[in-house]
Amino acid sequence: MSKLDQILVLDPPSDLRFKGPFTDVVTTNLKLKNPSDRRVCFKVKTTAPRRYCVRPNSGVIEAGAAVNISVMLQPFDYDPNEKSKHKFMVQTIFASGNVSDMDSLWKDAKPDDLMDSKLRCVFELPSENDKVNDVDATKAAPLVNSVKADPSAASAPAAALDDTETKKVMEKCKRLQSEINKLTEENRQLKEEGVRMRKMPRSDHPTSNSTGLVARETSSASLPSLLVVIAAIFIGFFLGKFIL
Repeated sequence: MSKLDQILVLDPPSDLRFKGPFTDVVTTNLKLKNPSDRRVCFKVKTTAPRRYCVRPNSGVIEAGAAVNISVMLQPFDYDPNEKSKHKFMVQTIFASGNVSDMDSLWKDAKPDDLMDSKLRCVFELPSENDKVNDVDATKAAPLVNSVKADPSAASAPAAALDDTETKKVMEKCKRLQSEINKLTEENRQLKEEGVRMRKMPRSDHPTSNSTGLVARETSSASLPSLLVVIAAIFIGFFLGKFIL
């Protein structure tokens, strides 16, 4: 009796292609479709089991159904001059009745009941354009995903920065306000001192008293100007922070 032809339809049919660089796990997909009206058991084998991880590596495909298999190549030092000799085989058999013990089914299977398909592994290095596109996509993906998840996330860093700057400005405002209050109090005391000095009777040394009085009045007169300058600086700094 001749060997049965593979009943499953494989996609891809003959090659499993893995695109590098191979410094990380590289995954390719294999689709198995069952076009028949019977259940089919499958098993995936490879000539290099330590180099690949296959999920799922066995199972049952219902009539008319399909299954996707992930074949993961583990990281390795790729040599372009070394030709890949790795191969895969998809082995299948029709399931009889209720399949409960897969190991016994495969162990008791007759060679004439088995079907298989072979695939070879092909390693490819990305071109320069692919590298650039992959890098751009990698950088853009986290930002796109975060914006989709939360549209306000794009403005979050700026908002956080504004809050920090606002706190700093408010702290400076409090310090300036404290200094202005202090200068205002000193100015008030100097004015009272000037008024008191003017009310005092003239002494025998008018020149000395008048000089002291003029100095005090000059100091008293200069303080309001100083307050105006400080207030202007404070207001300009405060408004500049919020406008910019």
